[in-house]
Amino acid sequence: MTDQLNPADVEHRLWNEIEAHRTGMLMLHEPSVHHAQPMTAFVERETRKVWFFTRTDTDLAQDLSHGGGAGMFTYQGGKLQACIAGTLKLSQDRARMDQYWNAVVAAWYPEGKDDPRLTLIEFDCQDAEVWINEAGPVKFFLEIAKANATGKTPDVGDSTHIKLN
Repeated sequence: MTDQLNPADVEHRLWNEIEAHRTGMLMLHEPSVHHAQPMTAFVERETRKVWFFTRTDTDLAQDLSHGGGAGMFTYQGGKLQACIAGTLKLSQDRARMDQYWNAVVAAWYPEGKDDPRLTLIEFDCQDAEVWINEAGPVKFFLEIAKANATGKTPDVGDSTHIKLN
């Protein structure tokens, strides 16, 4: 893979992908904390923030209740994979809860928006590593065969690092 992608285009595509599919894996970036967990993401491109619903009694919220911390959000779609780094903190932003509340979110929180344990996680994105593979399955397998025959690494896409703040 080479670093030949335009960072602005990659960032635009990254937000499009997350907005379209919403689910990724979120975790605190500390070795003593729990595993990454699937979360539904709500992107704010202009501020480069991503918001997640949770409850204050979850392991992740408990770990964040002491002032937040460094976090990672990983996303994997069909042709795009990304690992975003930034800072996580809890938020009681009622306007955002109302803005992002929908039937899917409601299914996970049966007590509704008035549940006193309902909270948001604010993810302030700082940078990301993004991999894009436009090859498709036929080119992928041809590249694998060529790599095995020649001893060279397969060319199945590109990656780039983007600064988000």
